[in-house]
Amino acid sequence: MAIRVSPASYAAGTPLATLPAVRRRARPSESFGCGPPVVALRIPGGARAMEDLAGRLAIVTGASSGIGEGIARALAAAGMTVLAVARRGDRLDRLVAAIAQAGGRAEAAVADVSDEAAVRAVFAGADDRHGAPFLLVNNAGVGQATPLEQVTLAAWNRIMAVNLTGAFLCAREAFVRMKAAGGGRIVSIGSISARVPRDEAIAYNASKYALEGMTRSLAIEGRAHLVTATCIHPGATRSDFAPGRTDRLEGDCLLPEHIGQLVVYAARLPRDCALLDATVIPVRVPFLARG
Repeated sequence: MAIRVSPASYAAGTPLATLPAVRRRARPSESFGCGPPVVALRIPGGARAMEDLAGRLAIVTGASSGIGEGIARALAAAGMTVLAVARRGDRLDRLVAAIAQAGGRAEAAVADVSDEAAVRAVFAGADDRHGAPFLLVNNAGVGQATPLEQVTLAAWNRIMAVNLTGAFLCAREAFVRMKAAGGGRIVSIGSISARVPRDEAIAYNASKYALEGMTRSLAIEGRAHLVTATCIHPGATRSDFAPGRTDRLEGDCLLPEHIGQLVVYAARLPRDCALLDATVIPVRVPFLARG
């Protein structure tokens, strides 16, 4: 199905349901024998506007520190209302206060994303106050630095529960709402460990590889409804994610705000465009040939 819109009738943020639609025959490249046809906005003259994020709701998990905090601050600065989700309520309160002091809008929700009931409650509360989110950022995660023979089943399960199952639970809740609202974006924060795995991190590596697979599945299921999916793989980033390691990075490293700006860019793309994946690395830090 294609959407043809006149320049006068199109504006950033126009609900998909209000746009006139006509069917077209699928191109050969789209005829995979499964899934719905691609939906595309066709704007005469190619003048497709970047999305206006002002006043829209973004839900950011793992927002109490590090990359998640950087993303929450960047989205608030771009005009979005941010629902910051994490387990540490005191850190969330400080973040919300800082965003408000800078002139932004943010709320806190204390929850463990691996808890299905807690995730449902977060989204239900957002429904009551704001309606459907335009953006979900799956950032909550736990790391690992354990030799394989010392990895317990409990440790494996915990990493998978937060890094993968938590992302799935949040994406499922967001997807239902975005589909009904006519579109939205789901961004998941992966890792360069999903590109070039590091040692002593078997569960973490596996969770990030799986997160990219989940992102591609979301993209396939969402394309007929303009629900896009993105996976961003950051390289070395200064944060307290791994105390004693990532918090000591100096010089050749990314900062949380760098990832935040990339998320803003992905969210602002024209509605018929998506950033499927991106790998962001410090130039002088080994990646393809890292040991």
